[in-house]
Amino acid sequence: MHKKLPSPLLLITDRTQSPRPLTDTVAAALEGGCRWVMLREKDLPPDALLALAREIAALTSAKGATLSVNSDITAAQALKAGLHLPADGSALAARAALGPAALIGKSAHSLEEIEKAQDTGADYVTLSPVFASASKPGYGPALGIVGLRRAAARLPIPIVALAGIDADNAGPCLKAGASAVAVMGSVMRADDPAAEVRALLAALQQAAS
Repeated sequence: MHKKLPSPLLLITDRTQSPRPLTDTVAAALEGGCRWVMLREKDLPPDALLALAREIAALTSAKGATLSVNSDITAAQALKAGLHLPADGSALAARAALGPAALIGKSAHSLEEIEKAQDTGADYVTLSPVFASASKPGYGPALGIVGLRRAAARLPIPIVALAGIDADNAGPCLKAGASAVAVMGSVMRADDPAAEVRALLAALQQAAS
């Protein structure tokens, strides 16, 4: 039995795309209703990442939101946060380190990678690229709604649709079987991140009704 995801909307950070400090962008997104944030700042050294993660954790905790950390198991342990792994990461090792209650996800770009994540105990996968996106180069052509629907119908693990997601196409992703959608650039680059999050959540709510 898979865990229920914290929210139908996952915000993935990229401070290089934000015109303001990352903490300000995340705070605005949380004000807009975001309740699941993944800290993904792969270029930061471990100490700097942990320091930033503590700042983001204070923001998410104040709003009752869930924080996941990309790849850094030490930061996830220190903050009792969720952990998101690359496709070749070990969900079994992460589970042993973080415990049964931890939210553990994996990246996937094919049915085979989704199946492997499911078989090794991941709670969810991000599937990409669903749509064309500059942040997901090198993973082949976009899967589209048809590819997303095929994956969701074949495998029961919760799928978070990723890449090129915005308020216009988020709803169709849920209708195709995704359990949630993940966004990065559309919120990170937004002049008003709170408004962008509200638009995304409204589209998701409409699709789920």
